[in-house]
Amino acid sequence: MPSIWIDAIHILQQWAIPIAIGSGALLLLSLILTPYIVAKIPADYFAHHERHTLRESMRHPILELTLVSIKNILGALLLILGIIMLLGPGPGMITIIFSFSIMNFPGKYRLERWIIHRPMVLQGINQLRKKHGQPPLITGA
Repeated sequence: MPSIWIDAIHILQQWAIPIAIGSGALLLLSLILTPYIVAKIPADYFAHHERHTLRESMRHPILELTLVSIKNILGALLLILGIIMLLGPGPGMITIIFSFSIMNFPGKYRLERWIIHRPMVLQGINQLRKKHGQPPLITGA
């Protein structure tokens, strides 16, 4: 067996338990937080074809840049973890979608709208919202 494969197997053996624990923790966290986050989305969040943003922030520019940078780094880290979880145990797709939702990138709102317009996704989200006493999302086809 080539040396690269032997090295890869040793690395996977060393990291298998921490990856499994992390995947389990993210699964529990997603099961707890997903219904809460879905219930907090404003009903008309997806009703517009373009996202309306505030041009002026109420925070100091350096603080704003720091917070956005931290949020995007966290999102990138979750994206990487989600991709790893697609290959192993854990909620890979949920983690990837959550990572997209916290990052800032061009076309993000269009991607969110495309995902929410999938009938099974919209139906599932609206069922969660109904359980929490929230009105269904207005998608504004």
